[in-house]
Amino acid sequence: MKPVVFTGTSINHQDAEKILDADYRSPVRRDDIRKLMKSLPDIIGIIDGVFFDSAAVAHREIIEAIRNGIIIVGGASMGAIRASELDSYGMIGVGRIYEMYRNGVIDSDDEVAVTFDAETMKPLSIPLLNVRVTVKALVDLGILNNDESAGIIGITRKIFYPDRNYQNILNECMEKGVISREKKEILADSFRKYYIDAKREDAVLVLEKIKELMDA
Repeated sequence: MKPVVFTGTSINHQDAEKILDADYRSPVRRDDIRKLMKSLPDIIGIIDGVFFDSAAVAHREIIEAIRNGIIIVGGASMGAIRASELDSYGMIGVGRIYEMYRNGVIDSDDEVAVTFDAETMKPLSIPLLNVRVTVKALVDLGILNNDESAGIIGITRKIFYPDRNYQNILNECMEKGVISREKKEILADSFRKYYIDAKREDAVLVLEKIKELMDA
């Protein structure tokens, strides 16, 4: 039986299929795992899931699936959150974002939340986590200093997650005096050039981990 993978926003189904032959489904919701218990797939991958608009996948249903012999791999978004909470129960977590949650570097669902087109699942905003790692890269490149970096992250956290895009972030940062107008113009280009999509990177790692487990 093919593994079942819940994703769509961190990586679209078409790109995911190039990496792993699986039964791809929309971001996981409450009771989706429990419904799968009727067919008992060998492996379930959790990448994306709903957060604020609907009930999120419950810890109990994941634990129940694991106790019934299903391997569950998580990373990138909701999968990273649940894996950091349930790895002691046997859920397998992979990727940078999972490690950040597990080690307490980040702790809020808001870090990975995005709004997306209901039909295409294409993200319509950018996650705070991606801003965080991109800003760090810009510090390492000498484009930002530590104070500017902290200021940008602080401003981004205050922007409601559906409204997070680089235009809004940079406008707010300039208005609040975190960056100058000149730096705003530099960053508009730098964010496009050096943007790190950490969620997509970790989604790929989830798919590769499932493939590894299937080949073992």
